[in-house]
Amino acid sequence: MGDPGHLSAGFEQERGQDGADPVHVPVLLQSVLRFLNVRPGGTYVDGTVGGGGHARAILEASAPDGRLIGFDSDPAALRVAQRHLAPFGERARLHHRSYTSLSTLSEDIAPVDGVLLDVGLSSLQLADPERGFAFTHDGPLDMRFDAMAEGLTARDLVNGLDVKELADILYRYGEERQARRIAAAIVAARPVETTAELAQVVAAAVRGRERIHPATRTFQALRIAVNDELDAIEAVLPQALDVLASGGRLVVISFHSLEDRIVKQFMRRESRDCVCPPEAPVCTCGHRARVRVLTPKPVRATEEELHANPRARSAKLRAAERLIER
Repeated sequence: MGDPGHLSAGFEQERGQDGADPVHVPVLLQSVLRFLNVRPGGTYVDGTVGGGGHARAILEASAPDGRLIGFDSDPAALRVAQRHLAPFGERARLHHRSYTSLSTLSEDIAPVDGVLLDVGLSSLQLADPERGFAFTHDGPLDMRFDAMAEGLTARDLVNGLDVKELADILYRYGEERQARRIAAAIVAARPVETTAELAQVVAAAVRGRERIHPATRTFQALRIAVNDELDAIEAVLPQALDVLASGGRLVVISFHSLEDRIVKQFMRRESRDCVCPPEAPVCTCGHRARVRVLTPKPVRATEEELHANPRARSAKLRAAERLIER
């Protein structure tokens, strides 16, 4: 399992020259550009535009006439990206929506030359106490990527689920070995209203010493559940292939084993001509390979990259190329 406190991008503490936004340090930037095969005039999708770090580099590498279509469900992150990408004018088109709606725009944007998905949580989100993602800052238990949308919050889950339901979430999404003990402690401590309160309850319930903060996996699990993140990844991957042109590239950066497993299995399945069970005597599925996997093993950050952005330590990049239709 990767670092449960994973981040999809780093934001330096220093402010930009205008004092408005943090300086963005994109994860695995050179690998992203190389595996996307960015070239002038190409059209690219950034499904998790965040602060716009990857998007900016893609636009620069595809100059003078490359285009980028960016998605993000977080309006705060999208406002930052809009400011960062303003110099590129109409070459950058940003949409306030989840990447799971990619297929709804397929007729307008397809075919594209590359799709980038940098999944997970950004430092921009983590740094805002009002968003409720971090236990290092006290704040409301929210954890929604789109804080303006309707939907359950982490507070709703923490105070509304029974012990079994809560333990199932902690075990499934946080791979938390002490899920039942933690869930029982949370239920006994209700109401739990803030991130600091939740972190204290979890820390008191956990037995043994941890390399990471005892509440890290609990916060990860709640965030994934609130935003339905794993189902979103499973939903977007086939959509991404559908909008890719022949020879187009799909690049996915994930930050823990649950995400990476979904991506690895999808690319492996779509690189095969048959996905029938091994015991089947003959192929009956009719499946045909749609991609060529470019990364037999995930690409990790180099020592130089880790020095510039330590938060990239758990990032894994996988890439595939869309095959020509047969």
